[in-house]
Amino acid sequence: MKAVFRTDQGRIRSNNEDNGGTFINQDGHRLAIVADGMGGHLAGDVASEMTIRLLQERWEQSERIETADQAEAWLKKHILEVNKLLYIHSMSNTECEGMGTTIEAVIATNLFTTIAHVGDSRCYILNDSGFKQLTEDHTLVNELVRTGQITKEDAEHHPRKNVILRALGTEEDVKIDIKTIMFEEGDFLLLCSDGLSNKVQEKEMVQILQYEDSLEQKASALIDMANENGGEDNITLIILEFNDEIERR
Repeated sequence: MKAVFRTDQGRIRSNNEDNGGTFINQDGHRLAIVADGMGGHLAGDVASEMTIRLLQERWEQSERIETADQAEAWLKKHILEVNKLLYIHSMSNTECEGMGTTIEAVIATNLFTTIAHVGDSRCYILNDSGFKQLTEDHTLVNELVRTGQITKEDAEHHPRKNVILRALGTEEDVKIDIKTIMFEEGDFLLLCSDGLSNKVQEKEMVQILQYEDSLEQKASALIDMANENGGEDNITLIILEFNDEIERR
């Protein structure tokens, strides 16, 4: 599995509340995470940084995750644990009151790939069947689209577009969307914060994933395009490309 992680402050924000990374466990399997923090001044930084740090620590100590059921159980257990720790931290520190973060977390092995999702960061797949969004945004606007109250076109310019209905750390418990997919030779996964998905159209994502040479060039091209189209938000992404080599540290 090849991977590249990239984060950018964007052109407008004074700091970067996004975080993320890719990490290898004792069996050589990869965990990839994108977290888009939110909250009061600097609180978003705290939420996303804590999420990445805590999950990295737990993943690097883990082993014997050999089935999709084990991967799904691992993600659910540890994301719920992190959610509770974030919530306690926000309740105990007034400067972090109301903080939270989205999470896009992927366990990628040579046999399966498991995705855990909370919030409005996204995971896409590019394979022989085309380009598809694998996650559903946990936002007010997406709920209005899903229930037929507004159209997808209306959603693009809705005044409450950024209202998130589900995030880590904002409540004691959280519902996590988890699914396992087949991820095969030549396929790409793209994890990203809404700083990318709000600024780069899907057809442009496909063109970059297909035509740029290296993963690093693909990542740079996506970041550049988001900034060229305004760059009002932090921009974070991970690209995973399947190959059949087992990774070792």
